[in-house]
Amino acid sequence: MLLTIPLKVIIAHFFFSYISCCSLWGNVLTTPDIPAIAKYFTTKGRYEEVNPYLIDDILAVNKSLVKPPSAECREIHLTAIIRHGSRYPTAKNVKKMRELHNLVVQKASGEERWLREITQWKMWYTDEMDGRLVQKGVLDHRHLAVRLSKLFPSLISKEKLQDGHIKFMTSSKHRCVNSTLSFQGGLAKLWDIEDEEIDYEVNDALMRFFDNCTRFVENVDKNQSAMAELDEFKSSAEMRRVQEKIADRLLVPYSHITSDMAEAAFYLCAYELAIKTINSPWCQLLDEVDALVLEYANDLKQFWKRGYGHDINSKSSCILFHDVFRRLDRAANEIRSGSNVTEAATIQVGHADTLLPLLTLLGFFKDSVPLTANNYVTQGQRAFRTSRMMPYAANLVLVLYDCSGNLRLQALLNERPLAFPGLAANQGEEGAPLYQDVRDHYGELLQGCDFEKECQLFPSK
Repeated sequence: MLLTIPLKVIIAHFFFSYISCCSLWGNVLTTPDIPAIAKYFTTKGRYEEVNPYLIDDILAVNKSLVKPPSAECREIHLTAIIRHGSRYPTAKNVKKMRELHNLVVQKASGEERWLREITQWKMWYTDEMDGRLVQKGVLDHRHLAVRLSKLFPSLISKEKLQDGHIKFMTSSKHRCVNSTLSFQGGLAKLWDIEDEEIDYEVNDALMRFFDNCTRFVENVDKNQSAMAELDEFKSSAEMRRVQEKIADRLLVPYSHITSDMAEAAFYLCAYELAIKTINSPWCQLLDEVDALVLEYANDLKQFWKRGYGHDINSKSSCILFHDVFRRLDRAANEIRSGSNVTEAATIQVGHADTLLPLLTLLGFFKDSVPLTANNYVTQGQRAFRTSRMMPYAANLVLVLYDCSGNLRLQALLNERPLAFPGLAANQGEEGAPLYQDVRDHYGELLQGCDFEKECQLFPSK
């Protein structure tokens, strides 16, 4: 589905969202009182925790870190797969948060100031919010658009946008559509263009492939046994200790605090920071030791539901994998034939559930030992850590360069270079191996990885 939106409508969308944001919660703080546990918020974390320099300057780019492979290289195509911006909690998490809040109001006792603040805190999250983009999420994508245009000015430029050489694609979910509009609005505002039309494509086949992969839906998404490691960890000594410490702080019986309530405390702290940029009194219910345990619990969930835990998790993204390489191949073939590249940049907005399986299929962040319920203690230095990989507005950017006839591919995750696994000897000066080497490395997937076959519930032999 291709939709066309006038740029002045997009700018108005961004402008009024920005005014709403600032009038409700004041200006963005340059040095907010960030909770010590903020760096463990997994998929509920702010982008600024991954790139702390953005706290002081939200439009800063690190050109010493992100640069072409060499002076002779010029970028010819960019594909960016981006998670939506900061959002409200889902109705499911609102329910958990409401249960914890009710318990605290009715049962908790104590004289600490933070506890009095919690008991007086109004439960303002509602079921109707259900994952919608918040004003901070509008800014996440608006600012990311400006930063990417600064990093790759020849690809994300006013001229390329007006000539239709920048393509936009999104999931149908409101938070993704609004993130796409915010990205476009950031560029429109940057270049002061209004009276033009810009389109975007709604494509759930690519951006929500997991919904259409029957084997994933039946064997993982709807199969509670697929999450056995997570369920076991929720009953572990580490998790019980977190629950007991929360109960001690609230002066309530241990039996009153469930693993869902511990998670709710974690999320209340995370959402208050992500949405309002405040250090909520809810954060006082947890210390860093607790946060590490809760972070691991969520990483277990993501590992077994979207990551390396089950083969179909990554294979469900075959359709997106092939789409990415088709775009790269088309740009490469156009350059080799002496033609102009028709698609300078592709901006695809989806979900953590879109990006994690693709990163897994490509072999990024793979540990030598799988994450399980029993190896929390030894997984402190794990690569698969969603707090660093998958904050709001997380993005995988693949940049194709022409280096005097040699094509090279550079990968960035959250505006930081990302080395292709298995290509250590071919990465080049700035982590950009020859494009042909990348294709050879993923040759088996490029020749196979058939979405229809992989996603059959009972694959044919």
